[in-house]
Amino acid sequence: MQTSPASAPQATPLERHLSLTVPAVEIESEINTRLRKLAKTVKMQGFRPGKVPLAMVAKQYGYQVRQEVVTDTVHKSFSEAVRANNYRVAGNARFAPANSGQNADKFEFTATFEVYPEVEIGSLAGKKLTKPVAEVSEKEVDNTLNTLRKQRATFDKVERAAETGDFVVIDFAGKIDGVPFQGGSAENFGVVLGEKRMLPDFEAALAGMKQGDAKTFDLKFPADYNPELAGKTAQFDVTVKLVNAPKLPEIDAEFAKNLGVADGDITKMRDEIKHNLEREAKKRIQAKVKDQVMDALIEVSKLDVPRSLIEVEVGRLQEGAKQDLEARGMTTKDLSLPAELFAERAERRVKLGLILAELVKRNELFAKPEQVRTVIEEIADSYEQPQQMVRWYYSQPERVAEVEALVAEDNVVEWVSKQMDVATDKVEFDQLMGIERT
Repeated sequence: MQTSPASAPQATPLERHLSLTVPAVEIESEINTRLRKLAKTVKMQGFRPGKVPLAMVAKQYGYQVRQEVVTDTVHKSFSEAVRANNYRVAGNARFAPANSGQNADKFEFTATFEVYPEVEIGSLAGKKLTKPVAEVSEKEVDNTLNTLRKQRATFDKVERAAETGDFVVIDFAGKIDGVPFQGGSAENFGVVLGEKRMLPDFEAALAGMKQGDAKTFDLKFPADYNPELAGKTAQFDVTVKLVNAPKLPEIDAEFAKNLGVADGDITKMRDEIKHNLEREAKKRIQAKVKDQVMDALIEVSKLDVPRSLIEVEVGRLQEGAKQDLEARGMTTKDLSLPAELFAERAERRVKLGLILAELVKRNELFAKPEQVRTVIEEIADSYEQPQQMVRWYYSQPERVAEVEALVAEDNVVEWVSKQMDVATDKVEFDQLMGIERT
């Protein structure tokens, strides 16, 4: 096999070209070897296994075998050339014949591919990082318990006017310019006032209405609403058919048992809730710090991003988006998601992946076994049978590898944080978690 850099111009700084030549005799020899091997096992009508004439085997399977041999030879030759030139290939190479069959003595082809870039990471000195700090107090535990009680509430019919927290059953019909619109009408529709599942102005119109009351009101749809309705004003006719007031369960041993505390110990229940809230707060803080670190790394780093890797990442994002839509009950069989919708996000993810890999290698920030064990145990801690979950992770190397990647990323975040100017910002737990309470 002969190899040499091709003369084709580079389309990008990372693109490379190789011209490779394989003597035709090598390909023909391998084809004959494979056909003879195939003849020993192939079955054809009228012949015993292993007794089919080679000429018939070649006629029946020759084209397929030739394609396989050429493909294998191309990839083998390319791999050898890559090693000889010390290339680090990014993504998949594209192959094309170069001699168009004009030279029967040799098989020539060109390989076009991209290589991994050099990653230049600048100084992080002077870059600002704000780390939020939030305390999980008994107030947060009480708030969580109140939310859990609301989730388990029962409702009793009342004769009074509807107020926040009530479950109201209504009939409504909406029109725009006197014409009904899709989704604008319903009968026996239930809504809990204050849960914000309906537009705020719609819920506000229901407050104060009693069973049997009827009302007509105007509602302007927000500018970021369904494009067919955004910015338009509709007129709604609403009739209240039922008002139910919530009845919250008592915080007692039975309530604790329903939350998974076997012995119904209320103190233990509160301790578990606080522990879970602290874990969630820790995750949120880590996420906010990580976002700032990643933004800083993007800002100070210089590198060319392989287009082939971006294309692969776009494909992953497209598939992920389809799976998400399917999980929401949508049909995606004939759905086409344009690549440009994901291009910017894909490029950022690929760029960060290259930067993180360089920092891990350069500063030996690889995941240590004890770090991986700690993270797996933290994940397992949120399950009813933690040890079973730990065993599940360690039963497959691929699962452990995923955690190793997360740990290495966390190591990078910690290392980068030490290079930045860090300030703390004390915030309320609800603010940290993005919780709006009514």
